[in-house]
Amino acid sequence: MSDVSSGRCRDRDEEGRARNARPRDGLGRPLPYGAEGVARQPEGVVRAPEETVAEAQALLDAGRPFHAHEVFEDAWKSGPDEERGLWRALAQLAVGLTHAARGNTAGGARLLRRGATGLTAWREASDRHAPYGMDVASLETWATTLAEKVENQPPTLDAATNAPRLRP
Repeated sequence: MSDVSSGRCRDRDEEGRARNARPRDGLGRPLPYGAEGVARQPEGVVRAPEETVAEAQALLDAGRPFHAHEVFEDAWKSGPDEERGLWRALAQLAVGLTHAARGNTAGGARLLRRGATGLTAWREASDRHAPYGMDVASLETWATTLAEKVENQPPTLDAATNAPRLRP
């Protein structure tokens, strides 16, 4: 669906909200219309926490951290208030990995550290160290270590090779 009333075509979803319909690559970057992209992650899906972790891990393992971030974002928006900090921090880790894989070293490192800080704050406030089988302290270490690597190595890295293990 397009909006042409302003003289410009603008992609719209079924409800009339602006949505970019361009295909995307595995790191979520828009491709030209008509190009072959990867399947988009559906938005607004409510999953059980265990499903969220499993689906996000599969996407991370496939080198698609941008899509994993969307899975975490769904959990962040639909989950209980006391877990929002956990899912938001995990989404930040996935976005940090996305930026690092795209070559944005400063943004990647910043988001990885922000996610690690968010995990630490959530773990300390909740006193939950292994929600849904995830070792939060190990994820914090992974994120800060990768942030340092991103700052000290060439501008891009392979997202799949550097993906975290959400569960040991």
